[in-house]
Amino acid sequence: MLTAEKKSELIAEHSRGEKDTGSPEVQIALLTEKIRYLTDHLRIHGKDHHSRRGLLKMVSRRRSMLNYLTKKHRDRYRTIVEKLALRR
Repeated sequence: MLTAEKKSELIAEHSRGEKDTGSPEVQIALLTEKIRYLTDHLRIHGKDHHSRRGLLKMVSRRRSMLNYLTKKHRDRYRTIVEKLALRR
């Protein structure tokens, strides 16, 4: 899963300021890491429907944040999509 060290690295890499943990870029990066973990988990445990539901909720939340960035800050959207290698 997402360890405290890995979470700190992601926050430092994607934050816009020193104490920034709530910007869309940071939230999208954290959700992306969790989504990748759950995707690998579901490849092994295909019948884990509870985790699948959580995965779908996370994907939806990330999608809405990406839509927000698309509408408000197009350059920040392009940067985060490129950094995280997201399709779209």
